[in-house]
Amino acid sequence: MATQLKASLGTLHLWGIAVGLVISGEYFGWSYGWGSAGTLGFLVTALLVATMYTCFIFSFTELTTAIPHAGGPFAYSRRAFGPKGGLIAGLATLIEFVFAPPAIALAIGAYLNVQFPGLDPKHAAVGAYFIFMTLNILGVSIAATFELVVTVLAVAELLVFMGVVAPGFSFSNFALNGWSGASEFSSASIAGIFAAIPFAIWFFLAIEGAAMAAEEAKDPKRTIPRAYISGILTLVFLALGVMIMAGGVGDWRQLAGINDPLPQAMKTVVGDNSTWLHMLVWIGLFGLVASFHGIILGYSRQFFALARAGYLPKGLAKLNRFHTPHRAIIAGGVIGIGAIYSDSMINLQGMTLTAAMITMAVFGAIVMYIMSMLSLFKLRKSEPLLERSFMAPGYPYVPAVALGLALVCLAAMVWFNFTIALVFVGFMAVGFVYFQFTSHHRAAAAEDVLLTGQAV
Repeated sequence: MATQLKASLGTLHLWGIAVGLVISGEYFGWSYGWGSAGTLGFLVTALLVATMYTCFIFSFTELTTAIPHAGGPFAYSRRAFGPKGGLIAGLATLIEFVFAPPAIALAIGAYLNVQFPGLDPKHAAVGAYFIFMTLNILGVSIAATFELVVTVLAVAELLVFMGVVAPGFSFSNFALNGWSGASEFSSASIAGIFAAIPFAIWFFLAIEGAAMAAEEAKDPKRTIPRAYISGILTLVFLALGVMIMAGGVGDWRQLAGINDPLPQAMKTVVGDNSTWLHMLVWIGLFGLVASFHGIILGYSRQFFALARAGYLPKGLAKLNRFHTPHRAIIAGGVIGIGAIYSDSMINLQGMTLTAAMITMAVFGAIVMYIMSMLSLFKLRKSEPLLERSFMAPGYPYVPAVALGLALVCLAAMVWFNFTIALVFVGFMAVGFVYFQFTSHHRAAAAEDVLLTGQAV
């Protein structure tokens, strides 16, 4: 049974995956942060989270290039801390990448429902799953090329948005009542800044997923650093630019907590019938599609890597004739479609289904970030001779900043989302129980030098 992925991706493809995984976060979701923190408070939150992600990516790239493995964080933590360390990182990453797609699929469905009121958003979301699972199954080169095209279109549209609304921008509009809906900073402002963390993370969530395409990258020690560094710089610029420009063109309170803040902000400047507006509405769909499609690629590689190492049923590591893990792609899709129809999750802390899935994905991401930075520190000590073509700049301070901010984010997430935190721990516990009863699967798995660090 073939278990080796084919290397066919260059720097541009990897940049497209890294940015495309995230780009939907610039189109929707983040404006909920204004409802918690106000524009100025959320700007503080976004800057803190952007700092965390920038430090994280510059540090994470060292791991990705030294250990170019489809498991990404699972592989780094397994090598640093052994099987149980790999389990924690692997499960957290899987939760992140399995729960983010249904949230995005529902956003795609809701958007299409606006254009076609007779279309059930859930049916549209399921249709999106079938289309993009099929595209991923047909081959990584086709999937990555499609991802690059829609990502470039989505980035271009965000730049167009900023240019079109610029004449109507006023910082006084952005700053008005900018501290949790108040004119002055207070203790409530601090609470709002921390409560808004999930929505700031949504700006950048899943950029690390490009690491799961590392086995499919040409010359990963050279192409991955270029893709990651250019990717995080692209996203920081777009996130801050879009948020500030949208908040300064009118009454930002009208945009807080809605799923289409950019079209509504543009209406304030150009009116309801502008060609620019219609272009934004339609091309904006590419942002959602880019992230949805890219995260399917990411979760499938995580399923694949965990199954190949004996952490999940080995059938999920099977490749088809296109050298893609088709069973892993389908498995994640089945879970995501099930989540779309799991309306009982709406009752989690009074959240909508979409918000609950976003929050669950963020919990997985934060735990994975923490494990990855701990792995970086551990491997620097335990394997000083490991070939590192890219070294984390400012070590140990830069990764320490990423680790410290991730821990702060985790604490805030638990404080403000305790029920979902318990559900997340429950998922992790189920994975641990499965792990305890399946040691024979790992014993039978082929040895992987990138996981163990031992010579084959």
